[in-house]
Amino acid sequence: MSFTRSLRLLGGAVVAGALLFGVAPTAVADQIRNDQWPLKAFDAESIWQESTGKGVTVAVVDDPVYGSHPDLKGNVLPGKNFVDGGRGDQESRENHGTGMASLIAGHGHGAGHSDGVMGLAPDAKILPVGMPEVGTGVENSGLGEWIRYAVDHGASVINLSIAPIYLTDSDKEALAYAGQKDVLVVAGAGNDGENKLTALAVSPGVVAVGAVDKTGRPWKKSNSGSQMMLSAPGVEITSASASGSEPYHLADGTSDSTAYVSAAAALLRSKFPDLSAGQIANRLVKSAGLPPAQKGLQLPDSHYGYGFIQPLKALTADIPPGSKNGPLKAPKADPSAGTGGTTAGNGDQQASGQQEESLGTGAIVGIAVGVLVVVAIIVIAVVRQKKNDRNGPPPGGPGGFGGPGGPGFVPQQPGPYQQPGPYQHPALYQQPGPYQQPGPYPHSGAYQPQQGAPGTFPSAPPVQPPGQ
Repeated sequence: MSFTRSLRLLGGAVVAGALLFGVAPTAVADQIRNDQWPLKAFDAESIWQESTGKGVTVAVVDDPVYGSHPDLKGNVLPGKNFVDGGRGDQESRENHGTGMASLIAGHGHGAGHSDGVMGLAPDAKILPVGMPEVGTGVENSGLGEWIRYAVDHGASVINLSIAPIYLTDSDKEALAYAGQKDVLVVAGAGNDGENKLTALAVSPGVVAVGAVDKTGRPWKKSNSGSQMMLSAPGVEITSASASGSEPYHLADGTSDSTAYVSAAAALLRSKFPDLSAGQIANRLVKSAGLPPAQKGLQLPDSHYGYGFIQPLKALTADIPPGSKNGPLKAPKADPSAGTGGTTAGNGDQQASGQQEESLGTGAIVGIAVGVLVVVAIIVIAVVRQKKNDRNGPPPGGPGGFGGPGGPGFVPQQPGPYQQPGPYQHPALYQQPGPYQQPGPYPHSGAYQPQQGAPGTFPSAPPVQPPGQ
C-alpha cells in the first residue's frame, strides 16, 4: 500500500542532545517540559485529577515505537511489527511512531517524573502496530490488517497519524469492524494546506482532526474540509524520538493534533467506561472551543470542525450521553465482526436493517409456499365443485364448504416483497454550505481552551505530573 507519511513536519533538528538522559543540568531537562505548551493550555494538572487514562489501550499504527525511551518505558506493550513479524516496541529508524506515543502516554523521567515529555494520558498503554517505512516496498500487509490487529488486541482507541493515498475495500471493512467493536478511530486531516482531507479522515466512523497553534488559529498547512470534526495543538510540538542521540524533536503537523485527540479520548474512556465510542466523540465535540474572535463561526467549520478540544471540560461538564453514534457517521457493517461485539454509531439500526433483509428473504419463500398451497386448495375446490354441480348443492348453506371465507376464498396477494432501501440515518449535525472564509484568522491571544485560562502559556509555571 502506498502511504504519504507527511503528517508531521520537523520544525527543527532536535530540542536537546544525548546528555539529557544522563548528566545534563536539571534546568535544561526541565525546558523540555516547559516547551510542551499544550499541557499548559489544557491545564493538565487539573485534568490528571479527573483521569490519567489508566486502564485504556491506545493503538499507534505507525513506525514501531521505541519502548525503551525513558519517557515511555513501561507504558508500551509488545505489539507487532508488520514488517518483520516481530514486536512493535523495538527501536526504529523513524521517529514518528515514538513521537505520537509520547504525546499520548509519555510519563516523563527523573525525580518525580518532572523531566522530559509528558503525554496527556500518562497512565494509558500504547499498543504499537509497526507498519512498513515509506519506500520499503513491503506489500504483504495493509491498513486493514493493522486495524484489525489493534481491535483484536484490546485497543479502544486507534491513532492513525498516517495518510494512505487511497483505501482498499479491505481497509474500509476493517474500519467498519472497529466501529462494530466500539473502538474509536482518530485520523489526521493532512498537511498539504488543501481544501481536501485525507482518505482516512473522510471515512465513516473516523474522527478527522486538524491542527491549530497556541493562539487557537488554524495551522496554515492543515488541510480543511466539510467533514472536519475537531482540531487540536499541532504547531511547535515537542515529543520524544527513537534516537538515543537525539531524544526529542520539535515539529508541526496534524499528526500531533491527532495524537492529542487520541489521548483526550483515552482520558474519557478511562473515566466513562460505559460510554460508546460515538458518545466519547460527542463529549469531545460538545466541549470543544473557539478563539474569542471566532465565537460566531458557523459549525462545523472546515478548519476547526466543532472547535479545538478542551479535555478538562470534556471530563467535567454535564453533557448528556446522546445517541450511540454521536457525531460519527457509521460505516457499512462488516459481517466478520459477528454479533458478540458492541456496535458503534447507528449499528443498532444497521443490525435491524440486516435482520429485516433476512426476514424479507424468508417472507418471500413463505409467500411462494403459501401461494402453492392456495392453488392446490383451489384445484381441489374446483374439482369438488364440478362434482357437486352434478350431485346437487353442498351442505351447510352459504357459510359452509365453498362459502365466503372457506377454502374457495383466495386472499389478495401483495406484490413482490419490497426490500427497504439503505437505512437513512438522520443527520445529527447539519453540514453547512461551502465554507465561508471569515477573512484571515487574527491572532487572538494565547490558545485558551478553558474559560478564564491565563493569556500567555509560555510564561506559565512548569506542569507537574500526577503522583505515581
